[in-house]
Amino acid sequence: MSVEYSGKGDPARSLALLWRTSEPTGRRKGKPELSVERIVRAAIEVADAEGLQALSMRRVAERLSVGTMSLYTYVPGKPELFDLMLDTVYGETARPADVPGGWRGRLEQIARENWALYLRHPWLLQVAANRPVLGPNLTAKYDHELSAVDGIGLTDVEMDSVITLITGFVHGTARGAVEAAQAESMTGLSDEQWWAAHAPFLSRIADPARFPTASRVGQAAGEALNSAYSPEHAFEFGLQRVLDGIEALVKQRTGG
Repeated sequence: MSVEYSGKGDPARSLALLWRTSEPTGRRKGKPELSVERIVRAAIEVADAEGLQALSMRRVAERLSVGTMSLYTYVPGKPELFDLMLDTVYGETARPADVPGGWRGRLEQIARENWALYLRHPWLLQVAANRPVLGPNLTAKYDHELSAVDGIGLTDVEMDSVITLITGFVHGTARGAVEAAQAESMTGLSDEQWWAAHAPFLSRIADPARFPTASRVGQAAGEALNSAYSPEHAFEFGLQRVLDGIEALVKQRTGG
């Protein structure tokens, strides 16, 4: 899976578009009305339907039924468009003011929102997150997520680290979920068909006497999950264990 990097465009132009401090207006006579929002939405639709590798200014123009050059009146190029796409989808996460369950409930809600975001837009998993898009939606998202653990006894650095831990965990499990969902279309075999094809050979080499623990645990997990791997189970089980670890830290800091 190829990796895309945000922030490759002109910083001044990207930030002006992200914060809408400068945006072309007007309409060319006889041409469909365009706007930054329409272009960004079309780009997101292309990435959702065809993958990030299919994204280009030309492909976006085709979706909008306009000439490619008309896009450049609104967006300087693909790097700036990519930043706009990222900040736009970051604005989709729900940010309720009141969530039951205290800080733990708030973090769980944040994890589920991020999980759903990756499943809606799998191309986000191809984005390197070490250079964040400094737009209004990402800033608001980060501020909301930090508020979930504000005032519970952690230092500012620990608050940031907790959010990084939660979002990093979600990123990893979401990748597994997306890969599992794409496996059938990419290989032409369902999980059941794949296992049926391999079962006769596995029965010859998977000797319980040689691999007793793997045989026992693999059989138990397969029967419980009805599969060798369940992304949903990995997410649910892992999330609670991550929250348990954060809870231990909070108790250590507060003496609780």
